[in-house]
Amino acid sequence: MKKENLYFIALIPGRKLREKISAVKHDFAARFKSKTALRVYPHITIKAPFKCKGSAHTELVNWFNGLRINQKAFTITLKDYGAFAHKKSPVIFINPLANDGVKYLQKELTASFSSLFPGDVHAVDINFHPHITVAYRDLDASMFELAWSEYKQKKFNETFDVSAFYLLQHDTKQWNIIATQNLL
Repeated sequence: MKKENLYFIALIPGRKLREKISAVKHDFAARFKSKTALRVYPHITIKAPFKCKGSAHTELVNWFNGLRINQKAFTITLKDYGAFAHKKSPVIFINPLANDGVKYLQKELTASFSSLFPGDVHAVDINFHPHITVAYRDLDASMFELAWSEYKQKKFNETFDVSAFYLLQHDTKQWNIIATQNLL
């Protein structure tokens, strides 16, 4: 079997906001036993995780570095919390307000990606719902109910400037930024 690498593409806020979001993730880890979200930078996914054969790594990075998406830098406002209350895998997230810049970027990126890897465009890419996950996977249903009863009333209000997006690769332990694409 050939080795496959795991990747995704995201928007990543600046250091101070990442620290503030990470503090929320740490609260979920300490009080609600959900630590999985601590393994990755706070981010908004614009291309869901996908696997790529090791032999195609260079082609993927070259595609990413060659992207020419006609998108100016923009600002995202993060406002309060939201949830996907799936019974098997509930998610709690920080909610970005609707933003034409992120929608356009994601749509253009997905269209370009599908021309290179047509089988790797997933339902979550098509039904795009931007969010910054703070608890998922190991958040069981009872802890979700407890956490969501508190967090659905909590406030979060921050903004961040988006001047780039990032290609990340998993190294079997953590996610690492391997390429950056600047906006106009």
